[in-house]
Amino acid sequence: MIILNGGSSSGKTGMVRCLQAVLPEPWLAFGVDDFVDALPAKLEGTPGGIEFDADGAVRVGPEFRALEAAWTEGIVAMARAGARIVVDDVFLGGAASQDRWRAATAGLDVLWVGVRCAPEVAAAREIARGDRTGGMAAQQAELVHQGVTYDLEVDTTRTESLDCARTIAAHVRR
Repeated sequence: MIILNGGSSSGKTGMVRCLQAVLPEPWLAFGVDDFVDALPAKLEGTPGGIEFDADGAVRVGPEFRALEAAWTEGIVAMARAGARIVVDDVFLGGAASQDRWRAATAGLDVLWVGVRCAPEVAAAREIARGDRTGGMAAQQAELVHQGVTYDLEVDTTRTESLDCARTIAAHVRR
């Protein structure tokens, strides 16, 4: 497995597509955005689910966490069955988020990749996307990396997704 962690609009999703193109074997991709989109609408804006504040802060509650744990276990089950998996995630809880993935992936070969991007660049991408709560990218740019340890870090501030993907792919081949 490859687990990418970075803030909103840091370039993870584009990097995942590039990784799928440059890695010689097929890799399945799963992103936290897909998980959030799959949540029932009634969980959005509730303390038990997921809340997006006007300033870009994100809060998640126990119902969100329970479904997230099931989603994580499902992805890990595919990896244990032999699928190559790349995950695009946002560790809102920093080290605690990584700890949840570490527990779930115990015994698997995981490449931990930090995806960094200068807050002002991520914020500009956020505006260009138009599908995010304003301020989320700046809020998450450093927050998601607090206490997290990586095998490799890439920075998309001035480096294209394809170049970052090639760096990651070279690490996978070692």
